[in-house]
Amino acid sequence: MTVQRNNNRKTARLWAIMAIAAMMFIVTACGGAKGSTGNQTQGAGGQAAEPKKEVKSLTVGYLNVMDDAQAMLAFDAKLYEKHGLNVKMQPFESGTDLIKAMVGNQVDAGVLGFTNAVTWASKGAGLKVVGGAQLGFHSILVRNDSGIKTVEDLKGKKLASQKQGSTADIVLNGVTLAQAKLTNKDLQMVYAEPAQAIQSLAGGAVDAAFVFEPYSRMAQLTSPVTQIYEIGKVWPFPCMVVITSDDVLKKDRDAVNRMLDAQKEAIDMLQKDPQKSAEFITKRFIEGESFKTQNGEVKATTVIKESIQSQTFNWEITPDQIKRMQEIADIMIAQKALDKPVKVEDILDLTWQKQQQAKK
Repeated sequence: MTVQRNNNRKTARLWAIMAIAAMMFIVTACGGAKGSTGNQTQGAGGQAAEPKKEVKSLTVGYLNVMDDAQAMLAFDAKLYEKHGLNVKMQPFESGTDLIKAMVGNQVDAGVLGFTNAVTWASKGAGLKVVGGAQLGFHSILVRNDSGIKTVEDLKGKKLASQKQGSTADIVLNGVTLAQAKLTNKDLQMVYAEPAQAIQSLAGGAVDAAFVFEPYSRMAQLTSPVTQIYEIGKVWPFPCMVVITSDDVLKKDRDAVNRMLDAQKEAIDMLQKDPQKSAEFITKRFIEGESFKTQNGEVKATTVIKESIQSQTFNWEITPDQIKRMQEIADIMIAQKALDKPVKVEDILDLTWQKQQQAKK
């Protein structure tokens, strides 16, 4: 009898163990076990969520100017991380330095002037424009006591602008001065970086300055200067674009697409919520919480918000913009800034953009 009871107890324990094991198998098979293997997690309605993306690394080059706000905001607002990227931001003093680093495989992609892509494409570098960024904003500021009211009035005056061959220099000569029937020989040109240009203007060393944001807005707040011209209102053009190399596209197009996804989201924020955007990126331009102006202190974020609002950010490159790009390339030929003609469509890869447009 004792032996029978022991056998019954063993059988009961065995059935209990088997029942528990079966229940654990069922839970695990449904994806609900906390320690289940794989990257899937339980989603809404008990369905398995998408597998977590592999984190990829990219080095993104940029210039610390408002033209490159999308690249900086995507980093500061952690949008790159959101799209599964580990991004290293690499600052450069000029678009020329950035593009050289890209050609030398030191950076994977960057936001920079379209003219840089054209210049290096004409030299045979394997580069592609893969997305839009910003339509050109370059304003002419003059001292209030200069008597200068129009671009034509610049004749014989000192004008500070970026170095020869830069995007600013190309459109200044090819568009702004040309439309006023002037050449740079009709002016006294002073080539300087934007910060130095507005300092020279404030100090009276030059009569006018051709600058971009946030320098234009900051100068108008701190000095007795007035904006008499802004090229984006007269001759809109795709100034800044997203550029990468053929090698990077071939190696990991998905990483480039994720970067563009993040920057598109950044552009949406810049357009719809400039205040929130300014709160993320102000520290890149202004130290401290406030900015001293002629009329007292202004919140630093307000200055940058207004700079953002003066810009036109756009991730799409439209057919009209492609035509304008070709015009710029032709201007560069006329200015002898290019060794040979470039067909702009040959340096465009709008695969990601077409995918975005198909989702609309």
